[in-house]
Amino acid sequence: MKKQFAIIGLGRFGSAVAETLVKHDAEVLAIDKDETKVKALTDRVTLALELDATDEKALREAGVQNVDVAVVSIGENIEASILVVMLLKELGIKEIIAKAVNDLHGKVLSHIGVNKVVYPERDMAQRVAQSLIKPEFLEQIVLSPEYSIVEMPAPAFLWEKSIRESNLRAEYGVSIIAIKHQSIVNGEKKEIWNINPSPDDVIHKEDILVVLGANSDIEKLG
Repeated sequence: MKKQFAIIGLGRFGSAVAETLVKHDAEVLAIDKDETKVKALTDRVTLALELDATDEKALREAGVQNVDVAVVSIGENIEASILVVMLLKELGIKEIIAKAVNDLHGKVLSHIGVNKVVYPERDMAQRVAQSLIKPEFLEQIVLSPEYSIVEMPAPAFLWEKSIRESNLRAEYGVSIIAIKHQSIVNGEKKEIWNINPSPDDVIHKEDILVVLGANSDIEKLG
């Protein structure tokens, strides 16, 4: 059975979340009071509705209470964001994710029962800044202010060494959680992923490493 999501607020963040969920075979109910935003997603989601999400009766009639997860992406109107979350809690939705525009907004959302608060603008700004400071990092997932998962080319000092020989965990405090190899398959160059590699797996020159650790420790590998 497909997982059902309600996306409330169809700005850039909400629309992107809705379309991404549909691509992963989820059922998505998209809601906004702006007719233009709703029409833009009509053919891209399961159901797009124009309604005021601060109206509990309208939410019930839309069937929001039946979804597995609700995502509140109303960032510009903090009062509406908080009110919608409170209504969703009253409707019995167990998992609520909400966008916050600042720390105070996020604290209030957490206090009233949001399971996860996200800060899209702040997170994107951090990723852009990180890419400028460390252009060798191909991709970075921020787990917390101190820890990240980073995708990066294998440093030269690790070439032709096994993970055991690299001794990264002891010397740098980071762990390799995946290795992407370039391999020739049927005459074509292919990317082969080695998830959760063993200590005896060898790191090669053109490999891409996915490492987990403290940001300060990961930066030492650059």
